[in-house]
Amino acid sequence: MNEPISKFRIEEEGFLVEALLQRIGNDLLLSVWGGAAHIGAVAMAQPRPSLADPERVSATASVFCYVGHKEDELVKEISERLSSTLGAKVVVAAGLHWDNLTPAGIDKVKKNVRSLVDLIIDENRGKGSRP
Repeated sequence: MNEPISKFRIEEEGFLVEALLQRIGNDLLLSVWGGAAHIGAVAMAQPRPSLADPERVSATASVFCYVGHKEDELVKEISERLSSTLGAKVVVAAGLHWDNLTPAGIDKVKKNVRSLVDLIIDENRGKGSRP
């Protein structure tokens, strides 16, 4: 049975990042946005045994990014982390944009996104099936 959509949000250092998570069977669909909301990149990940240590779970991801957008590395990181940690196939769509963002601002946004992923993992650990 599918669970209702869960909403998450982190606002630290002036940057609000939000997410919606839907469990579809054992799979996860996550939307992440902040600033001028849009879709800049999408990643799909699935869990697999680690190549370095088959006793550990890792993940492999594929990424699509719209021209001129820079969310590709972030959606890859999020999807692989959620997939390997929660043992689920994961799709992440993200769009984060603030005008005139400085390198320090980019670091703050990334920190907020990682904190948001921590919240999602904490709330969903044990709800899916491990590979």
